[in-house]
Amino acid sequence: MNRGGLDYPRACPKPLTLSAMTFLAVEQVSKRFGAVPAVDDVSFSVDRGHVVGFLGPNGAGKSTTMRMITQFLEPDAGSIRMEGIPLAEAGREAKRRIGYLPENNPLYGEMLVSEFLDFVARLRELGADRRSATEEAVEGTGIEPVYHRPIGELSKGFRQRVGLAAAILHRPDLLVLDEPTEGLDPNQRVELRRLIGKLGQERTVLLSTHVLPEVQFTCSRLLIINRGRIVADGPVDDLLSRAKGGARIAVEAAGTSVAEGLEALEGVQAVERRETEEGRVRLILITVGAEDLRPRIFQLAKTSGWTLFELHQEAGSLEDLFRQLTTDREPA
Repeated sequence: MNRGGLDYPRACPKPLTLSAMTFLAVEQVSKRFGAVPAVDDVSFSVDRGHVVGFLGPNGAGKSTTMRMITQFLEPDAGSIRMEGIPLAEAGREAKRRIGYLPENNPLYGEMLVSEFLDFVARLRELGADRRSATEEAVEGTGIEPVYHRPIGELSKGFRQRVGLAAAILHRPDLLVLDEPTEGLDPNQRVELRRLIGKLGQERTVLLSTHVLPEVQFTCSRLLIINRGRIVADGPVDDLLSRAKGGARIAVEAAGTSVAEGLEALEGVQAVERRETEEGRVRLILITVGAEDLRPRIFQLAKTSGWTLFELHQEAGSLEDLFRQLTTDREPA
């Protein structure tokens, strides 16, 4: 098996070097179920070594998109390429490079963990590499304590880890995780989140989740899908800074007409006033536009003779961004 790349069809010209091509490209993909459009002309690309969060409300098309990437479903239109080669042409070789943990995490409860992983390894045709690959997956997911126990007796957290071990057993280049922390308690979520972050250092991860803090802690990039279409794509911090309502800038100052002066500043949409001790005033400025207003605020304080005690930009709310992009929004 060629782990370094896909087997190119003989009719294809000599491929580009890997450094010159996108690792995963979803190109104008659509999928309908009867009269219902589940995914509508979706396009995005992912480079190697990224953990990408894939968000959207229920029924938005997340799972359908992931199932098409894993070849569980075929697109009605468009194409999905790995290193420039359509998955439909790459066939089984592409599947060997993709690991998938679906939302329902299908396991055989009557099997021991060891038996289940051995079964998956045989399905993956790992051959002589089966033992070392299993040891690596068991150690990587921390399931050594339950390795010889029946799956049906495990906690939800350990069952999720077993499913993840099966997904990475064949050392895939692309790992697709659909709601991997669903049903876990807060401690289990933290543990699994750390594990996903570690896995993302070695491979590309596409992560779907309803737990928004996981995206900020785990992902470097965010895709948001709504009604079958991508409505946002970019680094998490950039998307938060460009969210409707703009950035939130905290200012604490003492002087004459501080609130009035800042409220009149171009780019300030609203001012939330909070009194503090010793004659100081603390304000939260809601800004619009992409410009960072802090340099102009500093200059205004200087020319107005204010004493500036605090000036910083507060982190945006991913929950607010999600709501703005997925509530009562018609596709463009």
